[in-house]
Amino acid sequence: MDLWYSEFHTKNVRFSIKVEKQLYSGQSGFQRIDVFESPEFGRFLTLDGYMMLTERDEFIYHDMITHVPMAVHPRVRNILVIGAGDGGVLRELSKYPYIESIDVVEIDAMVVEVCKKYLPQTACGFEDKRVRLHIQDGLKFVRKCENEYDLIIVDSTDPFGPGEGLFTKEFYGNCFKALREDGIMVNQHESPFYKDDAIAMVRAHKRIVESFELSRMYQAHIPTYPSGHWMFGFSTKKYHPIKDLRAEEWNKLGLKPQYYNTNLHKGAFYLPTYVEAMLEDVE
Repeated sequence: MDLWYSEFHTKNVRFSIKVEKQLYSGQSGFQRIDVFESPEFGRFLTLDGYMMLTERDEFIYHDMITHVPMAVHPRVRNILVIGAGDGGVLRELSKYPYIESIDVVEIDAMVVEVCKKYLPQTACGFEDKRVRLHIQDGLKFVRKCENEYDLIIVDSTDPFGPGEGLFTKEFYGNCFKALREDGIMVNQHESPFYKDDAIAMVRAHKRIVESFELSRMYQAHIPTYPSGHWMFGFSTKKYHPIKDLRAEEWNKLGLKPQYYNTNLHKGAFYLPTYVEAMLEDVE
C-alpha cells in the first residue's frame, strides 16, 4: 500500500510526498506534531498538518535566514532567536566563533524534544553552550527587552495558531526596541505566489515598515514550501543589506554553506516584477 502525506497549498492545489512510515505523532498544548520518513526528502516535520522542514531542503531556509544578516552586520555578539524549535538556525549560528550569546524563545517545549530525538541533523544546534533556551511566548519575552541584541531572527510558523502574535505591529515595534542602535531583524515572510499567502506577506511587511525605516525583502527557492518561492524580511536601523555587505570579510571565515554565498546574497534582494508591484505601495 502506498502512503502519502498531502498538504493543501490552496483549495485547488495539493502538495504530496510519498511516506515510508510515520515516526511520531503527538499533541502538545499548542499544536499537533508529526514526524514522517520519506524516500525523497528524508525525515520531515509537520505542525498542525503544515510542512515545517525536511532533511533534504532545510539547509536552504536556515542558510538564508541566518547568513544574510551575519554577512552584513560587522559586530554581532548577542542574538535573540524567536521560534526555531528545530534548532537549524542555531546550527548555522554556532559556526560563528565571535558570537557571545544566543537567546532562543520557543513557545512549545515538545517541538524541541521531538526534534532532538527525530531530527538531530538540525537539533544539534541546541548543543552550543552559548544557547540559552527560554520556553515561553516570544511576544511576551521581547516586550521586556530594550537595547539588548545586535540581531533578532524571527523563525516563526505561519501567521495563525501559536505563531499569530509574531506578525503584529506590536511585536515588530518591540523587536525594534530590543535591538541596539545598529541592530538587524530578519524574519520568514511567507510566499508571494498564491493569493492568501501574498496577502499575509504584504500585511506583515506593512506592519514592519511602520517600525523600521529601512526594510527590504529577499527570496529563496525552497521546494517543499508553498509554490517553492519563499520570502524573508531584512529590517535594520543602520546597515543596508547590499551596500553594507562585507563579502570579502565573510568569505574569509571559510564557512561554505550548502546554499548561501555572497553573490547569491546580492541577487536575492532583486525581486521579480510581480513581487515589486505588491510592495510598491507599502514601501
